[in-house]
Amino acid sequence: MATIIQKVVFKNTNRETLYKLYMDPKMHSMIVDGPVEISEKADSNFSAFGGYITGKNLQLVKNQLIVQLWRGSDWEKNDPDSAFLLSFEQKGNDVMMNMIHANVPDYKEKGLDKGWYDHYWNPWKQYIAGQPITRPKM
Repeated sequence: MATIIQKVVFKNTNRETLYKLYMDPKMHSMIVDGPVEISEKADSNFSAFGGYITGKNLQLVKNQLIVQLWRGSDWEKNDPDSAFLLSFEQKGNDVMMNMIHANVPDYKEKGLDKGWYDHYWNPWKQYIAGQPITRPKM
């Protein structure tokens, strides 16, 4: 099993905006250009990309921390759920986002490592900058 660690700086924004981009179903759907069901309640289930990704919110600290169980629908049945953690740290006018995605099946590591940038971090940066969101096809 693999662990993906990413640190991304988002310029000229705040933690509230980034938290909302992930936790608000309308904002999340707009970013990924697909159906998302998510709520700001711990122990609630979520899905993204029309059910391609499913999981459960384990711990939420508004505007600071998101901890989830997470899995792709194309994972092997015997693969355990992965652990996903996002934290947001305000640094002046910028936000440092720390992401840890642990317990990822080895055969999914490369695609997920790139996919977080393609489907989340780069579109977030485009949205924050007021630019049209471009993303690769799934």
